[in-house]
Amino acid sequence: MLTGKQKSFLRSEAHHLQPLFQVGKHGVNDELVAGVGDALEKRELLKVSVLQNCPEDRGEVAEKLVGGTGAELVQTIGNTIVLYRESKENKRLLLPRA
Repeated sequence: MLTGKQKSFLRSEAHHLQPLFQVGKHGVNDELVAGVGDALEKRELLKVSVLQNCPEDRGEVAEKLVGGTGAELVQTIGNTIVLYRESKENKRLLLPRA
């Protein structure tokens, strides 16, 4: 579980990132969850954009991605979801202590 200080740090780190994934008319599926999981292993922190034609709202999308990937939800802002999961092989971010 991330602390407020850690979430703040991750939000600032994610600020300059572009969304790597877009969730559109097909919603969240197994391929998307697998792709996001792989990307989290390589990058630890990423953004996902929820398009207007997505049948699910951003809260549902975030819930499914967090559940499917084991990631932590850092923030949702507008139609963008920011996710974090510590990498086992490619550790890049050093989170501040609580």
